[in-house]
Amino acid sequence: MNYYLVIPAHNEADFISLTLDSIVSQTVLPKQVVVVNDNSTDNTAEIVSKYVEKHSFISIINNTSGTKHLPGSKVIQAFNKGYKTLDEQYDFIVKLDADIVLPPNYFGTIIQHFKSDDKIGMAGGFAYIEKSGKWILENLTNKDHIRGAFKAYKKQCFLDIGKLKPSMGWDTVDELLAQYHGWKIKTDKTLRAKHLKPTGKTYNKTARYKQGEAFYKLDYGLVLTTIASIKLALLKKQPLLLIDYLTGYYKAFKNNTPKLVTEQEGTYIRSLRWKGIQKNLIKRKLIN
Repeated sequence: MNYYLVIPAHNEADFISLTLDSIVSQTVLPKQVVVVNDNSTDNTAEIVSKYVEKHSFISIINNTSGTKHLPGSKVIQAFNKGYKTLDEQYDFIVKLDADIVLPPNYFGTIIQHFKSDDKIGMAGGFAYIEKSGKWILENLTNKDHIRGAFKAYKKQCFLDIGKLKPSMGWDTVDELLAQYHGWKIKTDKTLRAKHLKPTGKTYNKTARYKQGEAFYKLDYGLVLTTIASIKLALLKKQPLLLIDYLTGYYKAFKNNTPKLVTEQEGTYIRSLRWKGIQKNLIKRKLIN
């Protein structure tokens, strides 16, 4: 299977070489890799250019954007800039973060998953972060969710979901819409990606309401938003984030912010989320 990678990179001089080293060491190499130098002020572009000289499948383009690191919109706008430079001769495509180190068998294993079931539309592993000299799971999501930092999309699934949305929540709505269109999501716990810069480290203060806004855009409704906000705040071990998330939801509601999904898709998403909650409650009762 042919696969393409698009790597948005804003001031990633400390990590981008490690990411690219892990790509050129894959057991199955990509056909094309596009690094989008997204308004970097460090020597990201110079580092990437050295890889472009050595590897014909790697290229770099420059993108001019704001320096403010708002989750979702900035990185997907950069991804879209890179995606436009590619042809359509791929079987699956990946938005890869520039601070990720992948195991050598990562994409070879992804190919095996895609070939094993025609209905698998997305596949990926899990993110690990370094703490006290040990690599531990970056436990921010459910085990059936693939982190947007290294998610692979089968071509038809990618087209069915309308590609990627330039908004926080893009890497949740993509999976929800994929299931709406009948696709399966495959996670593989054996694929451990090293996340060199933990999630949210570079987010500025204006980003703190964005999660709540994302829940509104996903058409969760207030009750589901509250449940999801509590869970996420506890996972991040910052209970006061609950206030920020609910404030963000209220602001989006008050401003009648456009949603990322249609009314029909929103109904499906809420039903899917409630089923997930019920399943988890039943599972916990059985364990206890």
